[in-house]
Amino acid sequence: MAINNPYKAYQENSVTQSSPGELTLMLYNGCLKLLNQAKKGIETKDIQLKNTNIQKAQNIIRELMVTLDMSIPVSKNMMALYEYMIHQLIEANIQNKIELIDEVMNLTTEFRDTWKQVIQINRQQQFGTTGEV
Repeated sequence: MAINNPYKAYQENSVTQSSPGELTLMLYNGCLKLLNQAKKGIETKDIQLKNTNIQKAQNIIRELMVTLDMSIPVSKNMMALYEYMIHQLIEANIQNKIELIDEVMNLTTEFRDTWKQVIQINRQQQFGTTGEV
């Protein structure tokens, strides 16, 4: 007998029914959560927690890199920033430096907040709504 998990079903539905813009927002939020866990790993000297979460955050950043439309000029700048973020996370993982993770978190937060504004502007233009994302 399978046990139904309503939270898991909600998560799966939110991913499958989200727009590409909302999925990108989810990636940024997921990256921030993972980086917080990596910081906790450094603070508690839990190397596995740190390493696993840094690697997962790097994978999210790589996924964001793959989704860039390189025909748009800003994408080249974003690619360079994403590459820089991955490099900083490699260094943070090797050197156990929370400040490097913080730097990546600051960039990720900026990107997420900007992306959230873009989604809101698009919704306003498309539907004439001012709903929060």
